[in-house]
Amino acid sequence: MNTTEIKAFGAKSETASLEELNIERRETLADDVEIDILYCGVCHSDIHTVRNDWGGSKYPVVPGHEIVGRVISVGDKVSKFKEGQLVGVGCMVDSCQHCDSCKDGLEQYCENGMIGTYNGKDKHLGGHTYGGYSEKIIVDQKFVLDVPESLDAKAVAPLLCAGITTWSPLRNWNVKKGDKVGVIGLGGLGHMGIKFAHALGAKVVMITTSPGKSDDAKRLGADEVLISKDAEQMAEHKASFDFLLNTVPVKHDINPYIGLLKRDATMVLVGAIEPLEFHGGGVIAGRKSIAGSLIGGIKETQEMLDFCGEHDIVSDIEMIDMQNINKAYERVTSNDVKYRFVIDMQSLKN
Repeated sequence: MNTTEIKAFGAKSETASLEELNIERRETLADDVEIDILYCGVCHSDIHTVRNDWGGSKYPVVPGHEIVGRVISVGDKVSKFKEGQLVGVGCMVDSCQHCDSCKDGLEQYCENGMIGTYNGKDKHLGGHTYGGYSEKIIVDQKFVLDVPESLDAKAVAPLLCAGITTWSPLRNWNVKKGDKVGVIGLGGLGHMGIKFAHALGAKVVMITTSPGKSDDAKRLGADEVLISKDAEQMAEHKASFDFLLNTVPVKHDINPYIGLLKRDATMVLVGAIEPLEFHGGGVIAGRKSIAGSLIGGIKETQEMLDFCGEHDIVSDIEMIDMQNINKAYERVTSNDVKYRFVIDMQSLKN
């Protein structure tokens, strides 16, 4: 197969800084869309993969799965996308397409393993996939998304991961107008959870350990802020929430939050990919549920983008040049960003 060499940014080992390097992209096949990458969001998962925090990282790692760009060319079998169209690519670039999950439009749960945009198995060239910290990407049309032209393209990028990660559980658990919804943790995920829950008509309560985040939470759409360290406030909200979206990315005590749920209500975890403990009595006594959710399928992601187009919803971002990515990683790990970095990929192409 013919390939093209392009510029990218990646890490050659788990202890290495990210640096400019060259990678190979495949030729555009019949079902492919070739995309000139304009913007790429910086997700905490990028850092975890670069540092091999979850194990299994393959080097060089070229991260990036919050991609927005314009179509350069399409394969012979592509009719939905055309040259110049604004498009996006999220966390997946392939799946088996025939298991029950794929047939249900839930490719993220592919029973044969979805193919990640980076560090996945590259069935075309062998080796592993390279993500959006690069000049361009070639993706099967089934995993390309139409981005509404009305939206600020650079601020759309984080919707492809942070956005769909919070949208999917809100929709799956049928959050609706009038529901009391708690969003736990105000970061890249939490700020999108607030925006979406507010737009869906819910009464939104930001639940945080930091009183200093109150003004920002209300600016984003929260009706109220609950300081989880304040026992009196927590007692006032006991057994009153219809739904809790827990975006905290690290190990933490979830028992206090279980106490906030109404009978038969659910708390969904989207952030902490590590062992957590809870007291069984807290869920047994109120027939409460603790669940988890991973990104969303392609159909659902397109629905989210369309919803964002209708309601003018994008992420709050800070733009950076590609050459400043290592500093950005340091700031992400110290929670020093509101609320998502986005790379101007023109800085790599110059």
